[in-house]
Amino acid sequence: MLEVKHVTKKYGEKIAVQDITLTVEDGTIFGFIGHNGAGKTTLIKAIVGIHEFDEGGILINGISIKTSEIEYKKQLAYIPDNPDLYENLTGIDYLNFIADIYEVDSKIREDRIKKYATTFELLPHLGDLISSYSHGMKQKLAIISSLIHDPRVLVLDEPFVGLDPKSSKDLKDIMKSLCKDGTTIFFSSHVLEVVEKLCNRVGIIKNGKLIKEGTTKEITSSEDLESVFLELTDEE
Repeated sequence: MLEVKHVTKKYGEKIAVQDITLTVEDGTIFGFIGHNGAGKTTLIKAIVGIHEFDEGGILINGISIKTSEIEYKKQLAYIPDNPDLYENLTGIDYLNFIADIYEVDSKIREDRIKKYATTFELLPHLGDLISSYSHGMKQKLAIISSLIHDPRVLVLDEPFVGLDPKSSKDLKDIMKSLCKDGTTIFFSSHVLEVVEKLCNRVGIIKNGKLIKEGTTKEITSSEDLESVFLELTDEE
């Protein structure tokens, strides 16, 4: 379970995220949407520990990032929209490096790497330097690396950018499977149709404030998510 409690993040005088509170239960795919600059990525980077925040708290399964950062991060994985990888390593060296950090058993890591690299058709390329990978291949490698330690909370920021249609479907299927196994998924995307079909709950952010949050069915009870989003975020 992911809990965000009254979180505020400022950049100087600018309030990027203001007093946001939300809870994402186990087995939930939470869609987090908003215009560019609304505060989505700022909150995501606070959740994953890249950015500090000024007020409030963030917890995973009751563990606070402020008081138990290492234990908090052990339960977490993050897939950014533009992965920044160690390009002088081969794909397999990078995956083993990540597995070492999370102390994943050698047999378990081998099985998971084989499983996900086969799914994303990356297995034949794991011996190549990451510097030779296309953007899509780097995205696939980042996805595989995030799944090696079986995270209890998975955070994804525009994860489908650069993925081909088959890989996009594979990632959606993996997200659904993880959800059934009780994983908490926090997911940001501009593709509202995907959010509507994939997510159990949705939150809409505008100017740093959470202006709407609930089940996908509640929010789209009378119209589609795109229409609701445009009505709520219309700048008049």
